[in-house]
Amino acid sequence: MLYKTKAEWLSAPRKRVLFFGMSGLGKTYLATMLRNAGNWFHYSVDYRIGTRYMGEYIADNFKREAMKVPFLRELLLSDSVYIASNITFENLAPLSTYLGKPGSQSRGGLEFEEYMLRQDQHRSSEISALLDSSQFIRRGQEIYGIPNFVCDSGGSICEVVDPFAEDEPLLDALERDQLLVWIKGSDAHTAELVRRFDRAPKPMYYQPQFLDRAWTDYRVEKGLTEEQVNPDDFIRWTYSRALAHRQPRYEAMARRGVTLLAEEVAEVKSPEDLIQLIGLAIDRKDA
Repeated sequence: MLYKTKAEWLSAPRKRVLFFGMSGLGKTYLATMLRNAGNWFHYSVDYRIGTRYMGEYIADNFKREAMKVPFLRELLLSDSVYIASNITFENLAPLSTYLGKPGSQSRGGLEFEEYMLRQDQHRSSEISALLDSSQFIRRGQEIYGIPNFVCDSGGSICEVVDPFAEDEPLLDALERDQLLVWIKGSDAHTAELVRRFDRAPKPMYYQPQFLDRAWTDYRVEKGLTEEQVNPDDFIRWTYSRALAHRQPRYEAMARRGVTLLAEEVAEVKSPEDLIQLIGLAIDRKDA
């Protein structure tokens, strides 16, 4: 680990952490709190994906839809309008909308082949965005004079690495520059995330082998062809299975860092609270 002891962490003049875990357990809350303190550089992996690596895909998708409307088609062909994504740290809807959901096109779904293509684009983009964190550590210090760094990773980080491998180049690079911090939810948190997802199912990235198996199993279980699949129903069916699939992968990643419980994170009110909590987590790991 980057910080071997609680004392080393507390005394470090430049603190660097990467939060990972299921979406909805507090990663962005913590990162935003640190950024607002003024001496932490906030690097959002999903924002980097949606701007640097998938921005053109997203904008082209907007244009593709706009070209179906005669009024907008004329304006686009004459360069009279400009269409772009307005993605922010707090609003990543353009990215998730582009990822989409597989299933019946008449219900807003994508053909499975196109869906898998977009999933693959996200995979390579996420790997690149994670690797970029090292250069942003330097940029935060050299350009802005901000000593501390927090990387707010996406929930799918465990899908783009092999957390069980002895040698994993991406994890090795991240562990070398940052303290990996897993925010671990309880069964109650998982149940709440599933309920929340049921109310508003959102596209997300899945490991290809898991997704391909889920797509087959779902259609066999329901007796449906691809065009009969309700996109929202499929991703609802898949979500809880994805959480169970990710849990052991997060646990394996956490061996390289420390673990904070979501209940502990909920009690954090200030950067100092968090710094002390991470120190305790380092102590727990040593014990």
